[in-house]
Amino acid sequence: MSLYRNTVWFLKGLREYTKGGYEAAAKHFVAEDLQVDVTGKSYMITGANSGIGKAAALAIAKKGGTVHLVCRNKDRAEEAKEEIVSLSGSQSIVIHLLDMSNPKAICEFAETFKTENKLNVLINNAGCMVNERELTEDGIEKNFATNVLGTYMLTRALLPALEKEDDARVVMVSSGGMLVQKLDVSDFQFEKGTFDGTMAYAQNKRQQVILTEQWAKSHPKIHFSVMHPGWAATPAVRSSMPDFYEKMKNKLRTEEQGADTVVWLAVSSAATKLQSGLFFQDRKPVSTHLLLASTHSSPGDEEKLLQSLQDISQKFSPCGL
Repeated sequence: MSLYRNTVWFLKGLREYTKGGYEAAAKHFVAEDLQVDVTGKSYMITGANSGIGKAAALAIAKKGGTVHLVCRNKDRAEEAKEEIVSLSGSQSIVIHLLDMSNPKAICEFAETFKTENKLNVLINNAGCMVNERELTEDGIEKNFATNVLGTYMLTRALLPALEKEDDARVVMVSSGGMLVQKLDVSDFQFEKGTFDGTMAYAQNKRQQVILTEQWAKSHPKIHFSVMHPGWAATPAVRSSMPDFYEKMKNKLRTEEQGADTVVWLAVSSAATKLQSGLFFQDRKPVSTHLLLASTHSSPGDEEKLLQSLQDISQKFSPCGL
């Protein structure tokens, strides 16, 4: 079944996830959807110093939004800010330095941010694919700490700020790789067997989809969405998947094409007319499962994911989420 899933996913990717897939889908886009002025609105984007995060930040800055760049590296963040200011003409770009794998730092950042800023839209874009099993200073597997626990904690901490605003949204940047994974509640931090960074990443992305669906049910005042950017030529892809990049580089999407649906979900009125909690690809809701693939999880397993994240959060963070 695993071979079947991978084969179907790759063939689907060749057809839909490449630059050609984007160009075919874009023929049906409604141009007016992105012809909006979001002056006065506040957007937070994690992992915003490069790739899809930076492309989304630039697009939103051009539309007048205040953009909070949440980045781990100061030099790269300042370089990204300078580029965004230069290309957009906006001075409403703010840098926040934060390691998304550090629970205590996330808690402290969110508490401070809420007291000093308003927030209309949170874009959870930060992620990593570490190909060797590595632990953070807190002893948490690094992919899980960054992609899932950090995203969970930041979102949970900022929900009260979002719920104060009209038309509040949370956008999750996932991956089509999650289509080959069924939620595995037996080993969230990949302690058993041979470690595979690619599969760990895909499992994390499945977990993000489930979190989005669960939050949509429990927080109806906020519009939640999760999306797949396609296969884009980002620095992360080049560094984490060099063989894939070399094989596919002429077919990969640009960073702007990968970010298009992120921006659409964050700013367009068309996006919030659709049900909260859906999974999007090229501005359209799509299935979270491959045809005939047994990747559906039970409500009990999804509850175990939420409970595990809550337990870890309370163990490592003073927020008491």
